[in-house]
Amino acid sequence: MTTMGSLIGLVNRIQMACTALGDYGGADNSFSSLWDELPSVAVVGGQSSGKSSVLESIVGRDFLPRGSGIVTRRPLVLQLHKMDEGQQEYAEFGHLPRRRFTDFSLVRREIQDETDRITGKTKQISPVPIHLSIYSPNVVNLTLIDLPGLTKVAVEEQPESVVKDIEDMVRSYVEKPNCIILAISPANQDIATSDAIKLSREVDPEGERTFGVLTKLDLMDKGTNALDVLEGRAYRLQYPWVGIVNRSQADINKNVDMIYARRKEREYFASSPDYGHLASKMGSEYLAKLLSKHLESVIRAKIPGITSVINKSIDELESEMDHLGRPIAVDAGAQLYTILELCRAFDKIFKEHLDGGRPGGDRIYGVFDNQLPAALRKLPFDRHLSIQNVRKIVSEADGYQPHLIAPEQGYRRLIEGALNYFRGPAEASVDAVHIVLKELVRKSVGECQELKRFPSLQSAIAAASYEALEKFREEGRKTVLRLVDMEASYLTVDFFRKLPQEVEKGGCPAATKGGNPTATPAVDRYAEGHFRRIGSNVSSYVNMVTDTLRNTIPKAVVYCQVKEAKQSLLNYFYAQIGKKEGKDLAELLDEDPALMGKREQCAKRLELYKKARDEIDSVSWVR
Repeated sequence: MTTMGSLIGLVNRIQMACTALGDYGGADNSFSSLWDELPSVAVVGGQSSGKSSVLESIVGRDFLPRGSGIVTRRPLVLQLHKMDEGQQEYAEFGHLPRRRFTDFSLVRREIQDETDRITGKTKQISPVPIHLSIYSPNVVNLTLIDLPGLTKVAVEEQPESVVKDIEDMVRSYVEKPNCIILAISPANQDIATSDAIKLSREVDPEGERTFGVLTKLDLMDKGTNALDVLEGRAYRLQYPWVGIVNRSQADINKNVDMIYARRKEREYFASSPDYGHLASKMGSEYLAKLLSKHLESVIRAKIPGITSVINKSIDELESEMDHLGRPIAVDAGAQLYTILELCRAFDKIFKEHLDGGRPGGDRIYGVFDNQLPAALRKLPFDRHLSIQNVRKIVSEADGYQPHLIAPEQGYRRLIEGALNYFRGPAEASVDAVHIVLKELVRKSVGECQELKRFPSLQSAIAAASYEALEKFREEGRKTVLRLVDMEASYLTVDFFRKLPQEVEKGGCPAATKGGNPTATPAVDRYAEGHFRRIGSNVSSYVNMVTDTLRNTIPKAVVYCQVKEAKQSLLNYFYAQIGKKEGKDLAELLDEDPALMGKREQCAKRLELYKKARDEIDSVSWVR
C-alpha cells in the first residue's frame, strides 16, 4: 500500500519535470497535453481577499511578497512536498534548480526579483509563471497555483486593459476541467460581491470543482457571523465551505511564527460561540488536508487519461528519437561503420533519383531527347554549305591546279569543317548531364534523413561526390570529342562510291560497269549547279553523321558519367575514410548543436515519461 499523498507527490514530480523540460509553456502559450491531464488547485480571489495569508498558513511559512495594490503579478506554481519529521525544510525555484533556500525571507525576495525580471519594477502583470517547490515536514503533498488578484480598476503605472488582462489570465487556468478552484472571499464583505465566487460560478456553474474559503472571520462586525455562508445557506457548493483566521497585521509586523499562528487559529474556532460546532472542519490545516485528499481522489480518477497521454507521448518520442538518430559510439570502429552506413544511405537515394524511384533522373533523358537534338538542328550547316562558301573552300583546296573530276580536297575540307561544329553540342551534353548529376547529389544529401544530424559529413560527402563528378565529366568530354574526331578522321567510303561522278564540259561519259553508268553528263565545273551539287552531297553526309552522333553521344555520356556515378561515386571517398584516425572520424560525425540539443531534450522527456509511467503503474492499483 502507498501512503496518503503518494499520487500527489507523483504528479508533483511529473509537473516539476515537465516544467524543467519546457513541456509547460505558461498561460500565454499552449499547455502540453500531459500538463492538462494533471489536476492542480488554482487560488482565486480579489485583491486584499487574504489569498497570500491562506497560502502561507497552508505552507506554515511567511514567504510571499506583501504590499498594497497588485502584489502577485505573475502566476506562482507552488508545489508542496511532505518530508519526514526532523528534516530541514527548504525551497527551490524552477529557474534556479540547484539552489536551495532555507531562509524564507530570501524566497520572498527572489519571487519579487523574478517578477521584476519579466515585468520590470512597475505594476505590469505577466502570464509567465514562477515555479516554486517547498519541502517541509509541516505541509501535505499539494500543488497550488497562486494567481494575481482580481481587480476592478487600474492603478497608476498600469494600462486600462489590466482589469481584463488579469481576468483573462485567471480564467485561462480555472476554465480547464482538471483545475480545482480555491475561491477566496473575505467574510467582512457580502458574498454576493465576491469576485472569486462570480468567476467560479461562470466556469463551474454546478460547483463540482470549487472549494469556498472564507477569510477574515475575526474582523467581522460584532454581533454578526458568517454561518449562512459556512453552512451553505447563502451560497451552496458541492463541498463545504472552510473558514480561515489569518494572522493580523500586528502579528505580521511582529513576525509571529506561522506554527504559533496555526495554534491560535485552532483555539479561535474551538472557543468561538458561533463556530465552535464547526471547529473540526475549519482552519488552514483542515483546508490543506481536505484539498490534498480531494486532489488525490481526482488524480486517481484521472489515472487512465494520464496513462493514455503518457503512452502516446512515449510512442511519439520514440519515433522522434528514431528520426533524430541515436547517440554515436565513441570508438573508431563503430564511427567508421556509422559513416559507411550513412554513405550507403545517401548512395541509395542518389541511385533512386537516377533509376526513377525519385524524381530528377528524367532530366538526363531530357538532355538527350530535347537539348541535344535541338542543338544539332541549330548548327549553321546552311551557312557553311552555301554556294558562296562551297565555291570558296573548293577553290582554295584546289590551289593553283583546278580539280579535274571530283574535288576530293574540297569535299574533305567541307566535311571536316562541318563536323567540327559537332564539338559544341557534344560538350554541352556532357555539361548538362553534369549539372543534373550535381543537383541530384545536392537533393540526395538533403533528403537523407540520417545525414541531417551531421553537417560536416554532409559537406564531405557532397564535396567528394562533386570531385568524382568532375572526373567523370572530363572523361565524358574526352570521349564525346573523340567520337567527333573519329568521324572527321575517316570518311565513309561507301557513301562516296555511290556519288555520281562528273566530267568536264565537252567530255564523254565514263565506261559502264554492270550496265550502270558511273558518271553523269559533262558539266561546267565553274557553274553554280556544280557547287550546289557538292554542297548537297556534303549535306547528305553530314546528316548521316548527325544521326550517328545523336545516338552515340548519349551512349558515351551515360557510360562515362551516369554509369560511373551509379557505380563508383564515393569509391575514392571510401578509400580516404579508411585511412582516417579516430579524431578525424569524430570530426565528420560532429553534429549540429541545435540537433544535439533537440535529441538531448527528447531523451530527457522520454526518460521522464517512462519513469512517470512506471511510477503510475506502481501506485495506480491502490484504491
